[in-house]
Amino acid sequence: MMSEPARVRLRRPDDWHLHLRDGAMLRAVLPFSAAQMGRAIIMPNLVPPVRRTHEAVAYRERIMAALPEGSRFTPLMVCYLSDDTDAADLLAGHADGVFTAVKLYPAHATTNSQFGVTDPAALAPVLEAMEKAGIPLLVHGEVTDPEVDIFDREAVFIERVLAPLVARHQGLKVVMEHITTEEGVAFVRANAPLVGATITPHHLIFNRNAIFAGGIRPHNYCLPVAKRERHRLALREAATSGEAAFFLGTDSAPHLRSAKESSCGCAGVFNAPVAIEAYAQVFAEEGALDRLEAFASLNGPAFYGLEPNEERITLVKAPTEVPAEIAVPGEGAVFPFLGGERTAWSLAPDA
Repeated sequence: MMSEPARVRLRRPDDWHLHLRDGAMLRAVLPFSAAQMGRAIIMPNLVPPVRRTHEAVAYRERIMAALPEGSRFTPLMVCYLSDDTDAADLLAGHADGVFTAVKLYPAHATTNSQFGVTDPAALAPVLEAMEKAGIPLLVHGEVTDPEVDIFDREAVFIERVLAPLVARHQGLKVVMEHITTEEGVAFVRANAPLVGATITPHHLIFNRNAIFAGGIRPHNYCLPVAKRERHRLALREAATSGEAAFFLGTDSAPHLRSAKESSCGCAGVFNAPVAIEAYAQVFAEEGALDRLEAFASLNGPAFYGLEPNEERITLVKAPTEVPAEIAVPGEGAVFPFLGGERTAWSLAPDA
């Protein structure tokens, strides 16, 4: 049996699913992603959402202004798809290099999705235009039917919504974001290379038991919610397989502790401070560190038609102390993923 390496060097990774929020929260959380990632797909679910090109330009400017001095991090902007999306503005924004992709939130599926899509089939003209222009569709894959068990909503979405959509738009590139199930893995494999998927570090590390370990653990609650152990194992196998259809997307989603630790806590895991360290830990446990670069740094750019980053980072097998909380000046604090614990791997200072 080969021994595990103590150092891993790879091209700087990209985050293909990231929430940065805005204002004080943006300024507090952005440095963590900028320290690890070269680029990131920025989620548009602000209030109000980023639906028009000029709104994306303004949001990008706020992100750039909040970057630490000397950072080379590049935000990739996304259009929030709604029932009244302006296809002409979307296409113009993409042609001008503003919009990289479009995000489909089923209405009321997750944080700030009240502006989302009520009937994906009714958006066929917009999707056809995206298909012709080569604009990827990013999907939050859950149905919102209250009669569907929350742990079944991804599988039912695939059956009711995503499979028919992909069949109707056979040239459309689709990313099934933050997959959480065996069914998600199987669907992506059956429909690659035009369908890909992001996988988060938290869905690789814990299953649904983590939400209820000794009591309610609100900081482990996210949407899609973590599933049974067999699904977690399927995700780990897919992520570490080396297959091009699976790539890094943290879904890092910060909320103030007061919003998480409440009578109706918000969904989201803030994992940006230790994202690449957590992924490295998973790949090491699976004996697949030689495939980490493909998942973190190569597969995503290839799917989006971009070149991988030339800059390299180094991960070392040494503990990372995760802070118990991170301050958001003037507003409160955020509890990070694995807060107060240690990861087995660290990002070397030369990164």
